[in-house]
Amino acid sequence: MINRRIMALGAAAAIVVAACGGASGTPAPSLPTSIGPGEGELNLIIWAGYAERGAVDPAYDWVTPFETKTGCKVNTTDMTDSNNGVALMQSGDYDGISASGDATTRLIAGGIAAPVNTAILPNYANVFEGLKNLPHNTVDGVNYGVPHGRGPNLLMYNTEVITTAPTSWAPVWEDGSMYQGKISIYDSSIYIADAALRLMTTKPDLGIKNPYQLNDAQFAAAITLLEQQRDNGALYWGTYSDQVASYAAGEVVVGTSWQFQVNLMQAEERPIAGVLPDEGSTGWSDTWMIAAKAKHPNCMYQWMDHMMSAEANGQATVWFGEAPTSAQACEYAETLSPGHCELTHAQDEAYYDKIWYWSTPQADCADDDSATTCKDQDDWVEAWTKLRGA
Repeated sequence: MINRRIMALGAAAAIVVAACGGASGTPAPSLPTSIGPGEGELNLIIWAGYAERGAVDPAYDWVTPFETKTGCKVNTTDMTDSNNGVALMQSGDYDGISASGDATTRLIAGGIAAPVNTAILPNYANVFEGLKNLPHNTVDGVNYGVPHGRGPNLLMYNTEVITTAPTSWAPVWEDGSMYQGKISIYDSSIYIADAALRLMTTKPDLGIKNPYQLNDAQFAAAITLLEQQRDNGALYWGTYSDQVASYAAGEVVVGTSWQFQVNLMQAEERPIAGVLPDEGSTGWSDTWMIAAKAKHPNCMYQWMDHMMSAEANGQATVWFGEAPTSAQACEYAETLSPGHCELTHAQDEAYYDKIWYWSTPQADCADDDSATTCKDQDDWVEAWTKLRGA
């Protein structure tokens, strides 16, 4: 697994609290020691598809059983990307979020997310060890959330146009002129890392070791590559439905995507496939996090435990096309979609060694070399805004 240091301390949770010591010997934030009765409501920020109640497919409903069991009515707001999710959490109107690694570090550092006592969540014991205590959601031995699922960003393509499965990301980069105006690209500053990842393969002399840690020269090279892609007529998608519509209309034939869109389009019998190129990919390992000022903390704790249950996690990860977080969830997922855990490499840590999980760019490069300076999150957002002409 790719290790990235997080320099952050979070705020305390507001339920029943008791002090406990951190792994480093310094006092850790206070943690809840039990979960009280639900407050009747739960307000979440989610990636679209992370809280289904059977409206699209009756077979996929993990919200209604939760509401029936806990009395917590679930309200959701979809985020377009991690920047949007962080901004929404800063409003103080939400109890929790399904955060990717490029949001978790900001939420922890800003005191927006609270530490979590996984000992009072029964289903946490079943989570794969490879998903516990990861750098993007753990500080000094203190957890700031629980895992939801993980997966890579895939190269999705129209099999009637590209008849041989690509083995690299070249179709959206160096070979982009072959698909002029028909390249589908994720509209977020975090996509700069995809350009950096490509440069790690094609221009090793740049010395990029981590696509989220870029010095001035490396960052400039990534932006130049993105400008070339833009000039090849890239079309940018902000929501999965936008991308699905573009493929269905024939407006695009190749681009970066998620297994979710691949599954949706294949279910409609469209000529679509998705591959993980040989050089690897960026990707996500998502975390359910509770707001430090959650108005309904007991409901949020119950939701976090629910989302690690076999039934809920099995359904959610099949629905979105990502890897379940436990053997029990895998077993349930197999009843819905045979072969799902093999498809998503749920227990294959070697596979995920090729995935660079989304991570927040930091000026200190998120490493231990104080002499190194990198472009930070603000630099990335500014560059992406300029690139897109927004």
